[in-house]
Amino acid sequence: MITPQKIAQFQQKIYEFYAQNKRDFSWRQEITPYKIVVSEIMLQQTQTGRVIEKFENWIKLFPDFLTLSRTSQAQVLQAWQGLGYNRRGIALHTIAKRIVQEHQGVLPANLKALQTFPGIGSNTAGSIGAFAFNMPTIFIETNIRTVYTCEFFKGQLQIHDKNLIPYIKATLDTQNPRDWYYALMDYGVNLKKQLPRINSASKHYTKQSKFEGSKRQIRGHIIKLLTQHHQLAYQDLILLTKQALPFNPHAIETIIQDLIIEKLIYQHHEIMHL
Repeated sequence: MITPQKIAQFQQKIYEFYAQNKRDFSWRQEITPYKIVVSEIMLQQTQTGRVIEKFENWIKLFPDFLTLSRTSQAQVLQAWQGLGYNRRGIALHTIAKRIVQEHQGVLPANLKALQTFPGIGSNTAGSIGAFAFNMPTIFIETNIRTVYTCEFFKGQLQIHDKNLIPYIKATLDTQNPRDWYYALMDYGVNLKKQLPRINSASKHYTKQSKFEGSKRQIRGHIIKLLTQHHQLAYQDLILLTKQALPFNPHAIETIIQDLIIEKLIYQHHEIMHL
């Protein structure tokens, strides 16, 4: 599929770009398994620019798995505000509690074990393995997908990730997978600036639904209200949400019930709280 010479040329190209354009993030400095887990969960479905400040504040509040495990869900959701998809914050909280209870506070360096935690699928497990433990794992995320789509499938459409995997395996720097994947991701970000529609060539590409007027908007606002007020009467919660989002067409009562079922919020008689 790809000759040793082409592999060497490709790696050189990526590393030369990285040497001049390496991005600097807190989670790439003084790397710990905890920091990597937090950053990887935060970066799911959220742009890096929004994560930077939130990550730094989170680490100040909850510097390790033990501290996070002893924190209340209300405090977790309050710290998560602004990142969206609040269930990711709850997943991170659950991960911390399980690591303390089941693994003596130490993140297992095992991909199958990592995938038993909520919010961690095969790709996230692979990224955690590479970045936390420098393991030569194989995984795909949006920027890595961009690089291989552009470099090896130029002009093609409906490209499946399974077609990219052999190239990712063949070109992996097994001696330093952590830096290699960081380099790929930084190069991918640059490609997206030059070719903003490149990801649409992937079979897995889906345009994120509009936030304004969505159920996500109501869910996020309900959580925000409860982090601000700590507790609200059921009818007051509905009224305040309607006042803030008068043009959102979704049924607030139904969304509140969904949040209760998911244990993101709680109801005691007529009082709602986190």
